[in-house]
Amino acid sequence: MDVAVSGASGLIGTALVKALSDAGHRPVRLVRRDPTASQDEIRWIPSAGEIDAQSLDGIDAVVNLSGAGVGDKRWTPEYKRLLVASRTESTRLLAETMAKLSKQPSVFLSGSAIGYYGSQGDTELTEQSPPGSDFLATLSADWEAAARPAIDAGIRTAFLRTGIVLSTEGGALPKLLALFKLGLGGRFGSGQQYMSWITIGDEVGAILHLLEGPESSPVGGPVNLTAPQPVTNKRFTEVLSDVLGRPAVLPVPAFGPKLVLGSERADALLFDSMRVLPATLQQSGYRFSATDLESGLRQVLGR
Repeated sequence: MDVAVSGASGLIGTALVKALSDAGHRPVRLVRRDPTASQDEIRWIPSAGEIDAQSLDGIDAVVNLSGAGVGDKRWTPEYKRLLVASRTESTRLLAETMAKLSKQPSVFLSGSAIGYYGSQGDTELTEQSPPGSDFLATLSADWEAAARPAIDAGIRTAFLRTGIVLSTEGGALPKLLALFKLGLGGRFGSGQQYMSWITIGDEVGAILHLLEGPESSPVGGPVNLTAPQPVTNKRFTEVLSDVLGRPAVLPVPAFGPKLVLGSERADALLFDSMRVLPATLQQSGYRFSATDLESGLRQVLGR
């Protein structure tokens, strides 16, 4: 299978490209420069609405992981506009281009996030749960809506509503590890907010599963990419402490991160509570390599 991947240099994209190659597929990277390897790169510039459609014609599947980092910078009005544009423009360009191809991809897996649901305390959330109303919820809804041309063209389209990806190569975990190594590990705020996590191995495994799924029961629409057992921040901290053999005795009061990150961004990244379950993924037959947090952390950390 020839699979075009946007965001191929990111945390998930890098792992996915390797996994596709290992599984015998041919990953084709979408790049914002002149291709250096014509057989596995396609040039595009989403902000300018430019893409090499001819090279995309005949591709079997497209995985869209593009988007500026939510946690990379303070959420100024300008950066929030970039967060939206970097997702909706890339998704819309891919969807509209695929819809016009003479030989369309059979499947389009487009990035999204569990931020779609907003902060909902300890309520169990599935793909059938309603959206939230905060910035990340609106962003995720707009992100998914940008794929409409692909759906209208009859291309099987699934939205990868991804949770907190556990990896030592990037994301939240390395930042937490650094705190624990300094003896500064602890829960954030009350610690009662739910964290819906997934290992990088299962994130990539689930994407491959959705790409390779049986023709008799193809999966489309929203798909929660989270492990079956979300935990509170307090529990996450306790388990990470046990796995590392380091203390977790210093709770982090909410005002600190809010001062450093900005209140809205700190809430979204650290204090909002989303107890998300992978109902569709499990119903489709996917088997997680790590269902509980301890096994997930030990798998990722090699302990």
